[in-house]
Amino acid sequence: MKLFIRVMKALSDPNRVRFIKLLGTKEFCVCELQQLIGLAQSTVSKHLKILEEAGLVTYRKEGSWIIYRLTQGEESEYAKVMLDNIDGWLTDDSQLQEMLYRLPQIDRERNCAA
Repeated sequence: MKLFIRVMKALSDPNRVRFIKLLGTKEFCVCELQQLIGLAQSTVSKHLKILEEAGLVTYRKEGSWIIYRLTQGEESEYAKVMLDNIDGWLTDDSQLQEMLYRLPQIDRERNCAA
């Protein structure tokens, strides 16, 4: 029950759902997500920590960057099912469409200080 509740709570915030949708397209560092969503770095990091604790995202270090990506739901069947479903949901959300439109302009090497 605890894993289920953790996943549901993680997905109860619109910004965290946006992170999941964005991470469904590719990996991002915190500053890239910050640029797309328009939140403070500390807020983005807090949201990502909640998603990580729910088994929805994972990360790796690349130099001074921490790169986030979706998990495959390895830790939780609940996370796997929700990630599979979210992939096809919210395709008509105007905020997400605008963020996806801006993706080509987001360049880690150019826009994020190492």
